[in-house]
Amino acid sequence: METVVWSKSEDQRAGTPLLVMMHGYGTDESRMVRLFDYLPAEFTFAALRAPMPIGDHYGWFLLDYFLANDFADVITITSKVHGWIRSVRGQHTSVSLMGYSQGMAMASTLLRLHPQEYKAVVGLSGFVLDNELLALTDSFDPKPPFFWGRDKADLVINEDAIAHTADWLEKNTLLTARTYPGMGHAMSKAEMVDVSAFLKHYALR
Repeated sequence: METVVWSKSEDQRAGTPLLVMMHGYGTDESRMVRLFDYLPAEFTFAALRAPMPIGDHYGWFLLDYFLANDFADVITITSKVHGWIRSVRGQHTSVSLMGYSQGMAMASTLLRLHPQEYKAVVGLSGFVLDNELLALTDSFDPKPPFFWGRDKADLVINEDAIAHTADWLEKNTLLTARTYPGMGHAMSKAEMVDVSAFLKHYALR
């Protein structure tokens, strides 16, 4: 990954759990950097910038209103992110994932392709990809811990995507689901309190 913002300097990262953070479509890594101060200090946070230019910002793969995507593009970028994670994971005690909006699609796809490599996953105001090929790999034993936070009134993620995401998470993960009325397609301080408790419970134990 060409642009990564770290919460700790290189000499402070060894022996810490790593949380890899992925922003949404049409934003950038600064959206995730703002969360550093609201999450457990025991972690090292790495906020990645997606490589695809979307106007003045970035995305992980092309997406339309209905969340349609080119699966080859999804696999290509997911493989690149996974390769980067493997290049740095040796100095960390574990790796967890956090994704906002399209970043949640990235985080859940990484989990589906490499379920044994991630301690826990946080998905914020996002969705899980509905794809028949990915579904062939969905076999988790034990079920991975997954936090899903959103506002039920979020108009960005369509109803079909929400229904599929809810069904997939219930079937395949140890799910902690929380809703935050009035938050919209965003993230909130109240949500970060719950995310922090989740990460401490599942990734620091």
